[in-house]
Amino acid sequence: MSIPQSSSKPLAPPTHKDLWRRIYSRVGSNWKGLALAAVFMAIGPYTQYLLVTGMQSLLDQGAAERADIWKVPLAIVGLISLRGVCNFFSDYLLSWSANNVLLGMRRDMFEKLLTTPDHEFKKGDSGRLLNRFTVDAGNVAGFATDVLTTIVRESCLVVYMISLMLQTSWQLTLIIILTMPVSVLISKQFTRRLRKINRETISMNAELTRTVNEAIDGQRVIKLFDGYRYERERFSYVSGRLRRFDMRAATADAALTPITQVITAIAVATVIAFALWQFQHGGLTIGSFTAFLFALGQIFDPIKRLTKVSSATQKMLVSAESIFTLIDQPSEFEAGQGDFTAPVKGRIEFKDLSHRFPDAESNTLNQVNISVEPGQTVALVGRSGSGKTTLVNMLPRFVLPLSGLVTIDGHDISHLSLNNLRRQLSLVSQDVVLFDDTIAVNVGYGSLHEASEAEIRAALKAANLLDFVDNLPQGINTQVGENATRLSGGQRQRLAIARALIKNAPILILDEATSALDNESERQVQASLETLMKGRTTVVIAHRLSTVQNADKIVVMDGGRVLEQGTHKELLARGGAYCNLHQMGLN
Repeated sequence: MSIPQSSSKPLAPPTHKDLWRRIYSRVGSNWKGLALAAVFMAIGPYTQYLLVTGMQSLLDQGAAERADIWKVPLAIVGLISLRGVCNFFSDYLLSWSANNVLLGMRRDMFEKLLTTPDHEFKKGDSGRLLNRFTVDAGNVAGFATDVLTTIVRESCLVVYMISLMLQTSWQLTLIIILTMPVSVLISKQFTRRLRKINRETISMNAELTRTVNEAIDGQRVIKLFDGYRYERERFSYVSGRLRRFDMRAATADAALTPITQVITAIAVATVIAFALWQFQHGGLTIGSFTAFLFALGQIFDPIKRLTKVSSATQKMLVSAESIFTLIDQPSEFEAGQGDFTAPVKGRIEFKDLSHRFPDAESNTLNQVNISVEPGQTVALVGRSGSGKTTLVNMLPRFVLPLSGLVTIDGHDISHLSLNNLRRQLSLVSQDVVLFDDTIAVNVGYGSLHEASEAEIRAALKAANLLDFVDNLPQGINTQVGENATRLSGGQRQRLAIARALIKNAPILILDEATSALDNESERQVQASLETLMKGRTTVVIAHRLSTVQNADKIVVMDGGRVLEQGTHKELLARGGAYCNLHQMGLN
């Protein structure tokens, strides 16, 4: 039985309708806070309506004739204070909602990241991936609430001011309303251009992140190989393109405002001309005319902000497309839910295994058959590209077979749950991954059980690292730094060995665990590995003779096929492919 391959065909991006629905379903989960914020946003602009109507009444009735003139300044202070309070609470509630949305999206993205198939990480798109967590998520959460704020607050103000203008003169108001569709049509044309520019900007932001990240990771190579000029040119190219995209967006965004203002100015000029005619013929009072002009002046800024909503929504939608594409990405293929019914002894069989990577011209593995008995050590040797790593990656189902099957103690691993299967496996590789935390956390890493201090110290002792750790200022609570850069290569390897000892899995995978070490470090690590390998089924990928000559079985691979199997002595006696590799030092 074979496990179906994950589809390499990219998912179709969500439609704009779907993006809007998914964004505001998340925003809507905070509906209580948003509803209260909307109330405050509606009250704030209403204070401006009251101020204008109050001034109209004051001008029409005459200030000298009013006995309660002292109430006017108090009313102004009170209304402006009320508007400030409303703005504060609405902004606070919207920020609370935006941060909840941001938290939820980042949590969902990280959950997806943890279950993303191994082959997706080999695409080398780490800059784009990091960009989704930082820039894209912030854009969606921020713009989603900003759009709501603008639409509710500015629309309320526009409605209040238009209603005041209608009360004053419906003829003048009609002139203003007729010019609005022209502004909308122009804004729509600019929106299309901004959508494309924003998508390109986000992609280039990811490229910038990747370029800087590679410069940080490869700083020693850059210095030793004099790569300054190349890196400067690469950074200049990416940052220059990003600047051009930003300027195109800024140009389109900036052009929208003056064009809208020109149309508005034509409308205002017409209104003022008609208002003066009405005033001369008794159609308007001084208070009404002043109130109309004041309301008209108040309406410009909110309309301008409403026209800019389209620019914000395009950035939001492009970022949302990036985020939901990640969230919608298929997780690791979970074929079965079975568990081992008895303690695992470690008998492994690879039966008629074949594999081909997507878009590859030929198979990586071809009809591979290997059996490993419990407690045996099997070494896989062969030239680079012979399929050794692909075969080993079948065990934890990082790679899925095209045909054939893998069994552990007779159980087809495709019928087992991933969690139960991976509990039976430990890995020590050349590229040790350690986290920026303490030695204790790194050694006891994982959720299988809470490792006690005694267990951690015992594992460190078995890995020949306890004396070194005890001499550190904070012992097992010493921070190792990012990817344990404060430790030597051999020390990192032995920490990984201690971590594998804590897990105590019955099957051990050693992926070229000593190939990058000097002779002294290799000797120390090899001694630790011998302790780790006792009583476990061990599959070793190695290039060095010292690692494989004591293996119970050596499997020679080339071109995805098994050429020969046997012990070190047996294979040397045959004088075949292993003998040739042995003469070349297995390199």
